[in-house]
Amino acid sequence: MKEGDVVLTAFEQTDGKTKNRPAIVLRVMRPFGDYLICGVSRQLRHRVADFDEVIAPTDSDFASSGLTSTLLIRLGFLALLPADEFLGDIGSISPERHSRLLRRLARYLQEAAEEPTVA
Repeated sequence: MKEGDVVLTAFEQTDGKTKNRPAIVLRVMRPFGDYLICGVSRQLRHRVADFDEVIAPTDSDFASSGLTSTLLIRLGFLALLPADEFLGDIGSISPERHSRLLRRLARYLQEAAEEPTVA
């Protein structure tokens, strides 16, 4: 697996049950090579403007993603998993989309670091 791959993995849901769902590999993390992933969801209504991203059949990288319908790439739905937690990879997103997602996440994290902390 590599950054930008679309993988299938079991995610724990808010009700405590696990569900197999697609995710995007954002980064391979040091020092152990675990994978930072973000979940992909059918719940388009949960989209956070200027943060999450919709991937649709009309997008140039949709066919290569292995996804089957319009879905929401949720940057706020993150997990760090070892390679043995993945059920497999189903495709990949474009390098441009991958870079855009990383920039959005980095910008969000940087903004949080610049905000004054409340004691």
